[in-house]
Amino acid sequence: MALGVALALATGLVYVSFNASSEAREPSELQDAIPGKSYELTGKVVHGSIERTENGVDFKVSDRDGGGSIPVSYEGVIPDPFRDGREIVLQGSVSETGGFMGDTDTLVTKCPSKFSEKKYQ
Repeated sequence: MALGVALALATGLVYVSFNASSEAREPSELQDAIPGKSYELTGKVVHGSIERTENGVDFKVSDRDGGGSIPVSYEGVIPDPFRDGREIVLQGSVSETGGFMGDTDTLVTKCPSKFSEKKYQ
């Protein structure tokens, strides 16, 4: 009986963990997003787009390859390494106007990899 309960709990845990996870999407993948639905946005902060607000920051995020972009409004803690060109991950939803509204305190910056390929001239 204990083994059956343990198996049921393990199955429930696996089910919840897979359903709760969502793949991060780049701005071009959010063009047909459902307003109000929760998404995880990833991409690069567009150079010159950062505008500080009273409670947070407004900025644009582009695809990693420079493709599409989306305006973002975020309120909450802003990580120290947040700046132009930095890769970010942010939880939130798409508004009716097509902008991305970040959930409070979900902004994460990715540090550039020291293992990335260097370009030599």
